[in-house]
Amino acid sequence: MSSLQIVVMGVSGVGKSTVGRALASELAVPFIDGDDLHSPEAVAKMTGGEPLTDEDRAPWLALVAHSFDGGASAVVACSALAVRYRDMIRATAPNVFFVELDAGADLVAARIEYRDGHFMPLELLASQFETLEHLQPSENGVRLDAGWQLEELVEVAAVCARENLL
Repeated sequence: MSSLQIVVMGVSGVGKSTVGRALASELAVPFIDGDDLHSPEAVAKMTGGEPLTDEDRAPWLALVAHSFDGGASAVVACSALAVRYRDMIRATAPNVFFVELDAGADLVAARIEYRDGHFMPLELLASQFETLEHLQPSENGVRLDAGWQLEELVEVAAVCARENLL
C-alpha cells in the first residue's frame, strides 16, 4: 500500500490541528502538529507579535518534510502558506497531498480569540493572510471551506487524499 502523506494547511486559527487530528484518526496514521516543531526562538518571536521570516521558517519546514522520511504515512498540520514553502516540503516528500482549509478573516479571528494557550496572537493574522497563496491547480491537493462541520471536512479530505495517494 502507498503511504498517506498529508499536510493540512492554512492560516493560524483556521482549524488545522483539529481537522488534522480527526483526519489522522480516520486514516489510522500518526498526527504531527507542526506547531510542536517550531524552535523556541520562533515561538518567542511569534508570541511577541513578530511574523517569521523565510529564514526563520526554513528549518521548521525541513522538520515538517522529514515527518514523511522513508515514505512514512502521517497527517501534519502546518501553515504552508506560500507555494515556495510547499515546494520545500515537496522537495523531501514529492507525493504529499495538501488539504487547504480556507476561511475568511472574521471566522478565523473569532476562533483565535476563543482558544487558550496558543502562542500565535491575533495581531499576526493579517500577516498570515498577506502571505497566503492558495493551492494552485498544479499542486496535489484540495481546498475546503473551513466553515464546514468537522465530520464533513474529514470525510471529503479522506476521500480526496485516498484517491490521490493510493
